[in-house]
Amino acid sequence: MQKLIALFYRGLDILLALLLAGMALMVFLNVILRYAFDSGIAVSEEMSRFFFVWLTFIGAVVAHHHHMHMGMETVVAAFGRRGRMVLMGLSEIVIIGCSAVLFIGTWKQLPINMTMGAPVTMMPMGFVYGTGLFTGAGIILISLERLFRLLTGRMSDAEFARFAGQHHDAEDIEGRAS
Repeated sequence: MQKLIALFYRGLDILLALLLAGMALMVFLNVILRYAFDSGIAVSEEMSRFFFVWLTFIGAVVAHHHHMHMGMETVVAAFGRRGRMVLMGLSEIVIIGCSAVLFIGTWKQLPINMTMGAPVTMMPMGFVYGTGLFTGAGIILISLERLFRLLTGRMSDAEFARFAGQHHDAEDIEGRAS
């Protein structure tokens, strides 16, 4: 199961790299065409914006998986293990709530967005704004899994260190464990 999860995140990393490369290539090509030939490709402007939205929303799931979002590390670091457990639990509950709002809002808005076409490509805007479904569901699943491991005592010391912003300590703990 862990290999399948790792493969999934590896696929997301590749997708993010492709989206970034596609976005950069389209913008660069449009700049060259504008300055050199006084023309441009309208589709590339729209698609680069869409790629940026997808990049951001998919990247949020990957960042949450890797504990890379902003946190109040100074506050968390002041607590011991038990305090960190409570703060981590509260944090995951708040994250689940916020992600649920994103998911439900996207779900309610999706039928409207599927009927609206993008100005240039006429692609249904639901394909752009629908990324909130992936992001909301992905972050909820990650947080539920963390909350489960926290409540059952399966959370590693390395993950507690990462939560407190002690990334170098987490690497040391993981290095000793392997």
